[in-house]
Amino acid sequence: MRLDKPGEAAMSDDKLIDAAIAVRNNAYAPYSRFLVGAALHDADGRLFVGCNTENAAYPQGICAEGGAISAMVAAGGRRITDLVICGGGDRACAPCGGCRQKIREFGTPDLRIRMVGPEGDILLVRTLADLLPDAFGPEDLDAA
Repeated sequence: MRLDKPGEAAMSDDKLIDAAIAVRNNAYAPYSRFLVGAALHDADGRLFVGCNTENAAYPQGICAEGGAISAMVAAGGRRITDLVICGGGDRACAPCGGCRQKIREFGTPDLRIRMVGPEGDILLVRTLADLLPDAFGPEDLDAA
């Protein structure tokens, strides 16, 4: 699968999972050796991917979800409609707290988030509301 064209037309669920698996292999994780890939669709059905990128100055790393979201925003996207995260092993790789908030910025509470293994097995499916209940979002700023 070609991943050099961010924003290509929407793919089937299997292809979104395949994209997360493929980009996971590009992760730069020389310190943790924990590779993560993320693939998402935006409201226009375009595909965006990201992988974790570690740095010797540890807090400066980028999570896979943040990379995919940044690619979407750079292309003008503002709404995530589907998200797949691929980690290693047989345990689901759930987004960290910071990524959950980043996903909330561009996703609705009912956004489906699938966590898959490196072979594409679906390990866990949750909504954003499951992962980040009572979340603070952009609309809360209007209530102030």
